[in-house]
Amino acid sequence: MRVLVVEDDADVRGAVVGALRSVGFAVDQAADWSQADLSLSINEYDCLVLDRMLPEGDSAGQLSRRRRAGLAVPALMLTALDAERDRVGGFEAGADDYVSKPFSTAELVMRVRALCRRRGTATPSVLRYADVELDAARRDVRRAGVLLTLTPKEFAVLEMLLSRYPSVVSRSALIEHCWDEAADPASNVVDVIVGQLRRKLGEPPLIGTVRGAGYVLGGTGR
Repeated sequence: MRVLVVEDDADVRGAVVGALRSVGFAVDQAADWSQADLSLSINEYDCLVLDRMLPEGDSAGQLSRRRRAGLAVPALMLTALDAERDRVGGFEAGADDYVSKPFSTAELVMRVRALCRRRGTATPSVLRYADVELDAARRDVRRAGVLLTLTPKEFAVLEMLLSRYPSVVSRSALIEHCWDEAADPASNVVDVIVGQLRRKLGEPPLIGTVRGAGYVLGGTGR
């Protein structure tokens, strides 16, 4: 899942980006709306985390204008303005959730995850294929009941393969949703992560390669 964080305070932005990346989100960041608009024009996001007060002024008006222009990405507004009228104004402007500063990063992560799952077709919090079970809320993966230790990126790739099953997932789709804009699409980073994931999942093989297309659960090719 890919998130855009728009926050002009470098310390707050760093804390939010770090918390989201630590649990496997692909995260891009912007300090103002001009940077955010550029990212939104290039990339597809599952959620927008938006500071209420940015250099261009109150983001409620900025978000409202973009909603009217067709922006449909779920948005969480992060702000120190926590009076009832401020929260109502944020929701009226098009925010889907509202978190007041100071905030718990654990709660923020869970709220962002909920908004990401709201985008498009809802995905169950527990995904299963064969003897593999992934619990997104608890952030754990088990095979035949045995708990596996996955990196955040391995978890993100497996979650996408499970959520898209039985479809083939292309390398470009994995890059788009599981990595941020710093990733080089020409590199073999996806192949490396899938190889690590295969080793951790063990036998019998779970992830197959469809040559020229991508990866799929239950495929036979490597």
